Amino acid sequence: MRYQLVLQLGDSSKEAYNTMIELEEVLIDEIGNLGDVDGHDWGSGTTNIFIHTDNPKSVFTRIQNVRAVKALLPRLRVAYRDMEGEEFTILHPPGLAHFEIL
Repeated sequence: MRYQLVLQLGDSSKEAYNTMIELEEVLIDEIGNLGDVDGHDWGSGTTNIFIHTDNPKSVFTRIQNVRAVKALLPRLRVAYRDMEGEEFTILHPPGLAHFEIL
């Protein structure tokens, strides 16, 4: 897979962690052959889910209307990068200028 897609909540509370674990399970079923959910991390003020894919925009298009994702969209940041790269391309929210994994 060429890209790493990251779904990020700017929250490292236990509640955020539990929400992202539940979301991770939903995403495994929803993404299908478009990619592989590669796990998550938690701490430093954020909770992240990592997805390896050749089509990050297609994956985001597919999952953004899933009930569990849709409920989080107001708080969710989504970006991707080349597996060998450092610079992220931001997909959500519109107008977000900076994305990083802490």
